[in-house]
Amino acid sequence: MQTVAVIDYGMGNLHSVAKALEHVGAGRVQITSDAKVIREADRVVFPGVGAIRDCMAEIRRLEFDALVREVSQDRPFLGICVGMQALLERSEESGGVDCIGLFPGQVRFFGKGMEEDGEALKVPHMGWNQVSQTVAHPLWHNIPDLARFYFVHSFYVEAGNPRQVAGRGHYGVDFAAALAEGSRFAVQFHPEKSHTHGLQLLQNFAAWDGRW
Repeated sequence: MQTVAVIDYGMGNLHSVAKALEHVGAGRVQITSDAKVIREADRVVFPGVGAIRDCMAEIRRLEFDALVREVSQDRPFLGICVGMQALLERSEESGGVDCIGLFPGQVRFFGKGMEEDGEALKVPHMGWNQVSQTVAHPLWHNIPDLARFYFVHSFYVEAGNPRQVAGRGHYGVDFAAALAEGSRFAVQFHPEKSHTHGLQLLQNFAAWDGRW
């Protein structure tokens, strides 16, 4: 049976992610902060919620920045929400925070006083929103284009390489809702909270061979 490591650095909706992975039959799912267990896993999930400064402080304290660079090279790797943002070069949250830098680009604040069609937009962006699939990727298998996923975020990814954008969302501005490169895939939304389409994405991740 394959193993899936859900990286625990104290900042994530870990149990919801693990339960959703178990629900789709992903294999033996382990929530762990043990680098050895993570290195030995067949697949790795990197979730996250909260402020990026606190997340990156824990990631660096545990030396998970180097570990993430290592394990995401040679097996299916999925970043979720702040776990996606942490893979970028830098976030402007908390006055500016350097991140892991696996994907070029910045994490930007949506801003205040945003409007669309004459209506004020609340920040954080919270709730269901469509994702436009910009590439044909195995993780989109059996998920229709413009399917709705559940988002909770005040900051968004401004990708440095448009070819790495696998899905786009819109909330006042266009933003990268999914990034993909090699065996790495990352999403801004929460698949574990996104019902049918989110579970399908996790099922696709469980079956993906990491090639793209």
